[in-house]
Amino acid sequence: IATLAAAAFMLPFETTLIVSGQKIATGLDSFSLLAIPFFILAGSLMNSGGIATRLINFSQILVGRIPGSLGHTNVMANMMFGSISGSAVAAAAAVGGTMAPLQAKAGYDPAYSAAINVSSCISGLLIPPSNVMIVYALTAGGISVATLFMAGYVPGILMGFGIMAMNYIIARKRRYPVSDKPTFAEVVKYSLDAVPSLLMVVVVMGGILGGVFTATEASAIAVVYTFILSVIIYREIKLTQLPKIILDAIVTTSIVLFLIGVSVAMSWAMTNADIPYMVNELLISVSDNLIVILLIINMLLLVIGIFMDMTPAVLIFTPIFLPIVKELGMDPVHFGIMMIFNLCIGLCTPPVGSALFVGCSVSGVKLQDLIKPMLPFFAVLVITLLMVTYIPQLSLFLPGLFGL
Repeated sequence: IATLAAAAFMLPFETTLIVSGQKIATGLDSFSLLAIPFFILAGSLMNSGGIATRLINFSQILVGRIPGSLGHTNVMANMMFGSISGSAVAAAAAVGGTMAPLQAKAGYDPAYSAAINVSSCISGLLIPPSNVMIVYALTAGGISVATLFMAGYVPGILMGFGIMAMNYIIARKRRYPVSDKPTFAEVVKYSLDAVPSLLMVVVVMGGILGGVFTATEASAIAVVYTFILSVIIYREIKLTQLPKIILDAIVTTSIVLFLIGVSVAMSWAMTNADIPYMVNELLISVSDNLIVILLIINMLLLVIGIFMDMTPAVLIFTPIFLPIVKELGMDPVHFGIMMIFNLCIGLCTPPVGSALFVGCSVSGVKLQDLIKPMLPFFAVLVITLLMVTYIPQLSLFLPGLFGL
């Protein structure tokens, strides 16, 4: 869509192909974008490295005695795995693929189990590290990636806890069982198994906040750490499997970077056609109240997220909406978290929601059977989005606490 739209905007120019190529190349000419292939490779290693199973066992230790315990375990594991891998799709596949048979055995409705998995896997895009935050920081200009990373923690955790609250209500009503109480030996074993995986977050974020390395350098360190964890410590990946894992990461990276390149071209074409100015004038003519403007922008982004992937949506619409909200006094970091949160919901909706289709695939549930169980969780996501939108400190508290 972005490619065709960019070409359509450039048709009046004689140098359409030249300009398109230049803008795509320019859009990819950024040192910060090197973080994306490294984080994708780290996520691929995690997906095959047995990390999901260990995080699921640890999550069950934490929330296994609460009604709807397997649902809570799914959410917690998605939050932790997503925060390590930075990928909603990887979390939906790795965690959902393991949890689905366990939940079915405990009497959970398969469609309901899939709904929990799909709605919670997106929390990892807000809990850093997150490739989308890097893209937003580049597009917005002058925003620290470390600041965005810290700003995502509270909204991401709030999203997960909201889904857990809804799961608690539904599980109590349906009388879903509570997991068996773990023995002391199991608590120690599962906790120690999960510690090396969770330490990656400490290493990556600690290094960034401490000024030891940049977010781009942190992505390379994440690959090294994950390699050591999966190949040497957990021994879940054999050296003969590495070429396939690397190839899969290369394919994913090429898709993401191509989307970024053409989206930059699309953004330039729209700016050249004065579309941001026209949208600005239109919104301001409706109201100059920030509350109303943010409500309209959220509604527009929810519709955009249904039909467009997150990365191109961020690249195309940040230059349109960000100047408007900045003029009305909104912090760009706060707006970035709101925008990413909003577009995350689109990953759970047809017709292009990648997390939705992966969740259906690993659970064996048909798409049409998943829509109804998803509705309560959609409601939770929208309510939480409004909280993040209208309570700035949910996003800005931690960056302020760390002096970012």
